[in-house]
Order: sequence, then C-alpha cells, then structure tokens
Amino acid sequence: MQGIALGIAKGIEYLHHGCAQQILHFDIKPNNILLDCDFNPKISDFGLAKLCSRDQSLVSMTMARGTIGYIAPEVFSRNFGKVSSKSDVYSFGMLLLEMVGARNNNTGENITDTYFPEWIYHHLEDGGEIAIEIEKEEDSNIAKKLTIVGLWCIGWHPVDRPSMKRVINMLESQECPAMPPNPFGTSSVRSFATDLEAISESE
Repeated sequence: MQGIALGIAKGIEYLHHGCAQQILHFDIKPNNILLDCDFNPKISDFGLAKLCSRDQSLVSMTMARGTIGYIAPEVFSRNFGKVSSKSDVYSFGMLLLEMVGARNNNTGENITDTYFPEWIYHHLEDGGEIAIEIEKEEDSNIAKKLTIVGLWCIGWHPVDRPSMKRVINMLESQECPAMPPNPFGTSSVRSFATDLEAISESE
C-alpha cells in the first residue's frame, strides 16, 4: 500500500513539474489509478485534465470539475482560494484516506452527520488506531503514517496543503510525520455546504 501511494504521488508530481507543460489532473480517485502485474500504479483518465504553463501557479476555470468526495473546496468556490496544483494534492489526500480504510473506521459509531476527515483527525488526536486488519506493528505504523499524510493533504485552504514534492518526502521518510494543525476547529467546514459563492460559468 505504501509503495502504491508513493508511486501515485510521484506520478502526480511528474504531471505538475516533470512535463513540458504542467498538467493538472482534476480527477484523482481510486477508479483512475490502474495497477500493473507488479502493483505499480498508473494514473489514467485525463478527460478533465487541464494544461498550464509550468510557471503558472493559479488556474482559471469555467466550471467545477472532478468527482464528488475528491474535489478540493476551491474548485467549488473561490471563497476557499484559487485553483492550482494544490487541488490535485487535496484529491490525493482523500485517495490516501480511502486506501488506508479511514472511511471504514466508524464501526460501532454513528457519524452520519460528521465530515469523515474531521472524525479521523480527532480519532488519531485522541490516541485511536487505524482499524484495519494488520498483524505487524511496523505495518500498523505505516497505515498511521499514510493517514496523517492524507490529513496534511486535505487542508481546507490550498495554502495549508504541502506540495507533492513535500508529500513524497513524507511518504519516503522512516519517521511518521506530526499531525497537521487542526483545520476543523472553525466553522469553515460547516459553511462549505451552506455559504458557497458559486463559480460563474463566465469566469
């Protein structure tokens, strides 16, 4: 799982900085990650991708694009910041949480009305474990590291997210990164669904 996550991260970093033109994918999700016979990940489906110059840090968009659950907040609303490569970082973070099983960590608890990244953040902050079936403690530590890296990637505002290069460094490190600052302590998450400034088609 760690090798797959690292391969995806390197693929996204290549799209952002390794090509003649920067490519923003805008649809990073499990369905668009293919594995070969050796479990090497390949990023697929560039139907929503956008080409940008390599020195272009911000991107103009005419409409939101992506898959619900993986779309960065700023792609929905300018209230959260400008669209950039950090939008793919957000999607990757949600993908990591999906991979490690964070969505399934609500066993026995009713969290229907809870934003699940917020729940997993507080779960880890309170000393909880990632509830997936792992025999070795070393592997359990890897699962925790992947979860924390995922939480770093889904900062509510683009400026709070690391670059993909920094994400790769965290994934390759032997040490588990520290928990990110709590992005869920304000009303910003709640206002997301109720106080959005829609992106105009004419922008």
